[in-house]
Amino acid sequence: MRCRIRSVMTASLLCAALALAAADALAQEQQHLSFKAGAETSKYTQQTMIDVGDVSGHQIRVYEVHRTFAANAPVINGMKMTEIWTRGASDLIDGTGNSVTYGVYVMENGDKFFSRAVLVAQKVGPGKYTTMAAGTITSGTGKLAGIRGIIRTSGFAEPKAGVTETTYEFDYSME
Repeated sequence: MRCRIRSVMTASLLCAALALAAADALAQEQQHLSFKAGAETSKYTQQTMIDVGDVSGHQIRVYEVHRTFAANAPVINGMKMTEIWTRGASDLIDGTGNSVTYGVYVMENGDKFFSRAVLVAQKVGPGKYTTMAAGTITSGTGKLAGIRGIIRTSGFAEPKAGVTETTYEFDYSME
């Protein structure tokens, strides 16, 4: 009986140790990346606004922003990011409201990864807005096929002037 108890305890401790080691390994694989895409490298390539007509200042908008990196490009999985395409649809009343955004992040070798986020915009002056977003990294291609994680952004925009800048934070892992 003592041998069985000792065997069960030993097996339990061994399983617990393996589970802790696996959890530590997973935690070590989690990566964090933070970077800024400044106004000088970001531009609205398309945007269309439509007045809803129910209350003054209520608009829906579809837009696309292109960001490029030359010097100091962010690096993921050993590859430099060369560009970001963000496409979104917003529902704003007098510049304040929400948007759903879709991101395409292009690496130097052509691999890509994708995100979906919900953004909140707040008007801070005539034609000027602050933004905050949170979402998920949904998938990737090539060496980034197993990427998963979360994305958070904060930024400033003047859509009519074509100005936007965004700070990105990624917490991601490779499956």
